[in-house]
Amino acid sequence: MPQSASLLVSRRDFLAVAGAAALAASGCARRQIAPGAGRPPNFVVIFTDDQGYQDLGCFGSPDIATPRIDRMAAEVMRCTDFHVAAPVCTPSRAALLTGCYAQRVSMPRVLFPQHNEGLADSEITIAELLRAEGYATACIGKWHLGHHKPFLPTRHGFDHYFGLPYSNDMRPENKAREYPPQPLMRNEETIEENPDQRFLTERYTEEAIRFHGQPASPLFIFPHHCRTCRCTCRIASRASRSAVCTAT
Repeated sequence: MPQSASLLVSRRDFLAVAGAAALAASGCARRQIAPGAGRPPNFVVIFTDDQGYQDLGCFGSPDIATPRIDRMAAEVMRCTDFHVAAPVCTPSRAALLTGCYAQRVSMPRVLFPQHNEGLADSEITIAELLRAEGYATACIGKWHLGHHKPFLPTRHGFDHYFGLPYSNDMRPENKAREYPPQPLMRNEETIEENPDQRFLTERYTEEAIRFHGQPASPLFIFPHHCRTCRCTCRIASRASRSAVCTAT
């Protein structure tokens, strides 16, 4: 067999190995974060839009107070050289969830309400890998990987979803384009149209805190905030026994 052929491995196999490695690592983390708890640690990945590098106290902000995140940064590893796969919504989320460049999973551009595509069912997400290991999984906030039912978070490894299926500015009062009423969704149902955005981030935060409070399973919570610091700190304050990461 040629050497190049012997090195080929499917992405499905690669993700399976990577997931096993992550779970093995979580066993070490369990001994450090929650000794004697008898279960893996929770994971909270806070994905924030339009947050600059210096918009946290632990990264040098002179104006924005983020004391709980600063405390976590002082107690654990703080990564100072993080590169997102794309500078815009849809491809950056696709890459973070699948471990692939967005072009590889056919999500290279920002999706708008008139688009009919989304993240394909054949793609494997970190939520699917963790759920297979007994985790309860929740996506909260902006999804932006397809707003039709076959593409929603509940079809990609998340037990629970609460949020907007695309960007918060894609709503009728934005006259840059012609937009339909903006849906606020719970799981796969629209529960409200054009929600008041003054309170939306607070509602996301409360939802994440409620989900974090359930004791039955280890948790993977994937909150997406568009207004970040105050509410991100509130989630962080409730995640003392969790592995927490913020990405922008």
